[in-house]
Amino acid sequence: RKIYGMDVVVIPTNRPMIRKALSDMVYRTEKGKFKAVVEEIVARHSTGQPLLVGTISIEKSELLSDMLKKRGISHDVLNAKQHEREAEIVAQAGRKGAVTIATNMAGRGTDIILEEGVAQLGGLHILGTERHEARRIDNQLRGRSGRQGDPGSSQFFISLEDDLMRLFGSERFLGMMDKLGMDDSIPIEHPLLSKAIESAQKRVEGRNFDIRKHVLEYDDVMNKQREVIYRQRREILEGGNIKNQILKMIDDVIDRAADTWASKNVYAEEYDLKGLAEYMESNVLVPGSVKQADLAGKHSDEIREWLAKRVRELYAIREEAVGSEVMRELERVVVLRTVDRKWMDQLVAMDDLRQGIGLRAFGQKDPLTEYKFEAYDMFNNMTESIQEEVARLILRVQLANKPLRRSVAVANPTPPSGGGGTGPARSAKTKVGRNDPCPCGSGKKYKRCCGQQ
Repeated sequence: RKIYGMDVVVIPTNRPMIRKALSDMVYRTEKGKFKAVVEEIVARHSTGQPLLVGTISIEKSELLSDMLKKRGISHDVLNAKQHEREAEIVAQAGRKGAVTIATNMAGRGTDIILEEGVAQLGGLHILGTERHEARRIDNQLRGRSGRQGDPGSSQFFISLEDDLMRLFGSERFLGMMDKLGMDDSIPIEHPLLSKAIESAQKRVEGRNFDIRKHVLEYDDVMNKQREVIYRQRREILEGGNIKNQILKMIDDVIDRAADTWASKNVYAEEYDLKGLAEYMESNVLVPGSVKQADLAGKHSDEIREWLAKRVRELYAIREEAVGSEVMRELERVVVLRTVDRKWMDQLVAMDDLRQGIGLRAFGQKDPLTEYKFEAYDMFNNMTESIQEEVARLILRVQLANKPLRRSVAVANPTPPSGGGGTGPARSAKTKVGRNDPCPCGSGKKYKRCCGQQ
């Protein structure tokens, strides 16, 4: 619920579960624990009851296998090294007298069918050689026994040298066992001890959850930015005419420029009209399209309206020169390429910010809050940069007129006037490559544009 905001419902079992969960057996050392595990396997194997022994690693499974070989116990080892036979080996674990050693990753999801007569022996016995940090994995191991109402049992053997016990209070138990003079072969068995171990697992799970949730909070910042960018790209790809969106981008550029050189918060005498005109000519409009005199005597709102009107006049001239169809394609190409390039730069910058934001904690600041503020500013800067580059490319691109585009696109096969040569005349212009940008200024490759004519 905390992450996905959804309710969780426990689905009841198809048939009543009658598997017995025995108390954990805790030993002082790992060596004493494995000796006890082997003795338990030998005792149960002698009755014909099948056993599935769970280990946390391949090394532990091979160590236990060597110990069973010395005792002459026939067994199968399933440690993710035998992918082809994995399901087959686990499926046979319910045979009378079968002993199967498996790591926690091996054979999950395979139905273990009990052989006839095994139910009377107590069903499949699960023997765990160590508790995992997550109870979920322990429950997966237990859940391989007692399926569909079958009998079964499970028990874990633990040592105070196990990783989980070392993390949470094994020194206290060691001191108690030393005072009582208990050797490695004597276990401690008590329901309260099992509850204490489960409590340690809960604390580990809580810590891991907090770590994952903290990482998710950082990821959410990037995900919100990603949703905005991807929504914008979808609108461009799926939509038709994006002219109004581009004009809105240019209006935003004009507003920011006016706020800088002709702000509403200052008197008209303090406007820097020369700086505004130079900025518009160098970044948005073509040279000579706006002069300081054109802006003189106007208030800030009037200046914005005049510049917006001038932009639309220039836009109409460009569209008439190249044609509406080519202009629509040019708009899509320019916006998509600009958004993609700026977004890739943003991803790199955000990753760099994420790597170093933890240092803010030394300044008594919350790194996550600082990351959100910095990311918000960076996203706004990226958006403004996209708008400015789109405005510059759309309005300042050099567009050739239609007759010139056609003459460039079509090869002239007319033979030379003098001599008897019959080959085609060579153009005096530099030859345009098929994959080069088209000289018409559409932004497309030559072979996809005028080269098709």
